Amino acid sequence: MSTSPSSMTWFGGTWRPQPPDLDRSVMQPLLLLDNRLTTRLRVGETPGVLRTVCIGLAHSGDSWFWGAALVATAWLDPGLWRWRALTMLLGIASTALVVMAIKIVVRRRRPAGDWGWLYRASDPHSFPSGHAARMTMLFVVCCSVGPLWLAALLLVWAPLVSLSRVAMGVHYLSDALGGTILGLLMGALVVLVI
Repeated sequence: MSTSPSSMTWFGGTWRPQPPDLDRSVMQPLLLLDNRLTTRLRVGETPGVLRTVCIGLAHSGDSWFWGAALVATAWLDPGLWRWRALTMLLGIASTALVVMAIKIVVRRRRPAGDWGWLYRASDPHSFPSGHAARMTMLFVVCCSVGPLWLAALLLVWAPLVSLSRVAMGVHYLSDALGGTILGLLMGALVVLVI
């Protein structure tokens, strides 16, 4: 046999070929591309207006910001807005649980950088982006429960928040894309549940 034992695995009393190493054969080139594209999008270390705008956008997707606004809305309006706010809060909470579960399993470290020390200290893992998932989920939910003006705003706002997280160096581009896909799925799930 021409295959060396180091490329074989002992399984059930026989030597069998090991499956290909996905890290080397498929994932490594994708991770390198992801790193290159992420590096091109970064502005966190460059002072200026673009950096300031990205900081504002990156923070505008924070869960505390949305949670506080939605709790206040539910408390102040006993009608349709309360139902909308509670639906969105349900979506935020369920999306956060799924994001954290995935982060615990994947355990991808955040990109190196100085900005976002609070994010880095409280959550050192980057995949998927919780901000991207949250904002995309809110967009999907707003498309269903309204208001449509907020859905239209989130159609633009959600991708900007996602990209700003990459630009500020707390996520890789693939983290934002993964979060966006997760947000679409979670938004659809919330709509189905309500």
